[in-house]
Amino acid sequence: MQKLLKGSFIILIGTIIFRIGGYLYMVLTQSLLGISGYGMLSLVMSFQWILILIAIAGLPPAIAKYVSEYLAKDDTYMVKQIIKSSFKIMVSMSIIFTVVFFLLAQPLANYFHGGPELVILFQAVSFIAPFSVILGLFRGVFQGYQRMTDIMITRIFEQVFMIGMAVVFIKIGFYVLGAVLGTLVGFAIASASALLIFKFYLWDGLKDAKLPEIPVNESKLIKKLLIFSSPIIVTGLAELTLFQAGNFVIPLHLGFSQLGYYNIASPIARLPLVISTSVAMALLPAASEALALNGNNLVKKYVIYAYRYLLIVLLPICALVIILGKPIMLLLFSRAPLAYSFSGTAMSILVIGMAFFSIYGISASVLQAAGKPYPAMYFLAIGTVTNLALTILLVPIYGLNGAAIATMIASFMVMVLTTVTTMRVTKTKLPYFNLFKVTVASFILGLGLLLMPKTILGLIISLIILPFAYLILLGLTKALERRDLIIINQIGHRLGPLSNFIKMFTGFLERFIVKET
Repeated sequence: MQKLLKGSFIILIGTIIFRIGGYLYMVLTQSLLGISGYGMLSLVMSFQWILILIAIAGLPPAIAKYVSEYLAKDDTYMVKQIIKSSFKIMVSMSIIFTVVFFLLAQPLANYFHGGPELVILFQAVSFIAPFSVILGLFRGVFQGYQRMTDIMITRIFEQVFMIGMAVVFIKIGFYVLGAVLGTLVGFAIASASALLIFKFYLWDGLKDAKLPEIPVNESKLIKKLLIFSSPIIVTGLAELTLFQAGNFVIPLHLGFSQLGYYNIASPIARLPLVISTSVAMALLPAASEALALNGNNLVKKYVIYAYRYLLIVLLPICALVIILGKPIMLLLFSRAPLAYSFSGTAMSILVIGMAFFSIYGISASVLQAAGKPYPAMYFLAIGTVTNLALTILLVPIYGLNGAAIATMIASFMVMVLTTVTTMRVTKTKLPYFNLFKVTVASFILGLGLLLMPKTILGLIISLIILPFAYLILLGLTKALERRDLIIINQIGHRLGPLSNFIKMFTGFLERFIVKET
């Protein structure tokens, strides 16, 4: 259990690094390319992630699963065979879709009313697929070996070189193509680092693996890998399309400049997803172990804690982003001073949609831990189709707000369907009255934020006082519980000089805790 939690923590750190790198990449490319160039890049990047997802065929989680299982059985030959068979599948998919996407570059550029530059961008993106395959393969292997630090190392290489080379290429005159070439270099360097780590630390234990007495049927092994990975690729494509639907529709009606503004609002609105990812990552191994031990009551506790702590953190973040969205945009995208005027309302709507999707993320993780991943996949697919249809319908009428409304409605639908199913599967009843009190405290906090000046200084002051004001409001509404103070104290112990102040503050909050009778 301790090893799982440690691994989850390392993955979480890697995910945070990836998120920060992603935000830095967007901020820098927008400032260097301008709003129209940034919009064009956003369109191309949407297709890039779809291409990568198809090329790796959803296999990294399958590789991690079966590598881990065969390692536990000390069957190094099958570990080697899993890697070999997965590589064959992924290389085949990569070659096919690299060629297909390269040939589709001209029709796609024409469809989105782009010129020769857009054709070149789509063609350049197609060459990222082979490197993404190598990277995905070895990250799956590292996860199977529970070498999470190696995954984080490859993420660091990817981010550093992608951002650094994108800036260099743009600066020397490649414009949007420079950003794509930077991404290509980032993937190439990261895949090389993954190959070297595998060669120096893992290959010696596999190269002399003994042949089994009964030959392995590779076609059956490939079939097993594909059966396991199919739901993963469907879910990945559905989630990606849910987030990117606006990118496929907005250029057709509003142009690349408006798409650029929308992609300033969208990443800011996704901040709540970082929270749900963190909670889900901590929840999944714990819930899986509890289910394996038939600990139904323990599972219910994990589920209740996950939803409760998600809302406790999620609601004030949503309030902060919605109310102080203008200074956040000015701080992150200072080269686009009109961004809030064009996409401020869309951002507020998207924040609500991403909050709904964050709750879906927790529900899907619980269902996955319970061995029932398919309902969440089906609901996500339904939501994706709904979102795409609504985006096509609403963007010509309401512009950027139409795309945001479509995402919000689809996310709400997915959240409700998945959460109701989760409650039924786990037979859990949420503490609705406590969650109501948390909501009331967050609403009062939001009213307070309305009084803050909508400036960067106002944002900084709000960030400083928000945690303490919010905890006091949770206390006044009787939403705080004793275990909340224990968790706060545990965090405080790691803050060095601030630990004594945190201890004094939690001592003050104790007066609001309702004593158990």
